Amino acid sequence: MGGHTGEEERYLKLSYPQIVLFGDSLFQGTADVSSGFSFQAALQAQVLRRLDVVNRGFSGYNTSNALSVLPKVFAPPGPGVPQLRYLFILFGANDACVPLPTNFQHVPLDKFKANLKRIITHRNITAHKPKIFLITPPPLDQIRVTELDLATGHPAAARQTKVSATYSEAVRQVAAENPGVTLIDLHKALMDRAVEMTPGFDPKKGGPALGDPAGGVRGYLKELLPDGLHLSAEAYRIFYDLVRPHVGGEWAGTRDEDRVGYVLPDWREAPWLEEDAHLKGKSL
Repeated sequence: MGGHTGEEERYLKLSYPQIVLFGDSLFQGTADVSSGFSFQAALQAQVLRRLDVVNRGFSGYNTSNALSVLPKVFAPPGPGVPQLRYLFILFGANDACVPLPTNFQHVPLDKFKANLKRIITHRNITAHKPKIFLITPPPLDQIRVTELDLATGHPAAARQTKVSATYSEAVRQVAAENPGVTLIDLHKALMDRAVEMTPGFDPKKGGPALGDPAGGVRGYLKELLPDGLHLSAEAYRIFYDLVRPHVGGEWAGTRDEDRVGYVLPDWREAPWLEEDAHLKGKSL
């Protein structure tokens, strides 16, 4: 049986460090291009030739599901295992579901916080020493969610604005309590945008939030969260703008920034087949 040459072995072992998006449908949806903008594609373009963006968003998953599958998603460092360089974690939208006979996604708030900590401290993750980011789940438009949930057979809304907000706050607390973890406050960014674009709505008056049935005002949330929960293209752009500054600092501002950090060399320094080596450095 023939073996591989040394050069072939080197490239067989080559792997790109990874950015992993670990979460629920809100991350699964970052791959969608039907609306004209893809969060995942934009992030991949930002780190092209340096890092692979891997989508591990699982629609419907809560933190209990995430912990159960984590060892299958993240392997510890070893031969042939790509380095986990950045880890973005976005759970909570499903954990925050209220208990209903037609829905069993709910994870109690204290358990949710404990699960998040177990994820970020799991040995399969910490062994890679990645940069870890916890992301707050977005605000909820309960007015729209209620319409859709009742239409699909739930006896009431499976999610509630006030409850969902407490899960976003829990993410902030877990991030603050764990050194080295960075918070991405998607909830605040989207709500700030919604308030800004809703004429006459003033949160300083202390009334119900946008999307809360008690206030009866969806406002601009209807543009950011078309079904009350999942993000529109505009919302994903806002999300990407939050993430973008945190990625690529290892090569940003360096000399020859356009090529620093490439896994394989720029074409000017790229290897040639032995029979073509005489062409290297010549204009083609």
